[in-house]
Amino acid sequence: MNEICLHCYVSGRVQGVFYRANTCKQAQQLGVTGWVRNLADGRVEVLICGEQQKVEQLHQWLWQGPAAAIVNNVVSEQVAFETHHDFKSR
Repeated sequence: MNEICLHCYVSGRVQGVFYRANTCKQAQQLGVTGWVRNLADGRVEVLICGEQQKVEQLHQWLWQGPAAAIVNNVVSEQVAFETHHDFKSR
């Protein structure tokens, strides 16, 4: 199994629209681990770790987000794999 981690920064209207909560829900449904948090500059930062196909599915979902979100950009880079036990909102 090919496991990877993606470190992502999501910009647009992504705070105050339940973006973090919905990202956690999607991650748990896919069975990936990592975390999501709001940044002071209005972006959301996400670390997604797990099976490559599932990580890529969540990465694609980040471009959509929940219904009230307006995603302008997702900047991502693959980083060294980290082991996490679940997916958390920080």
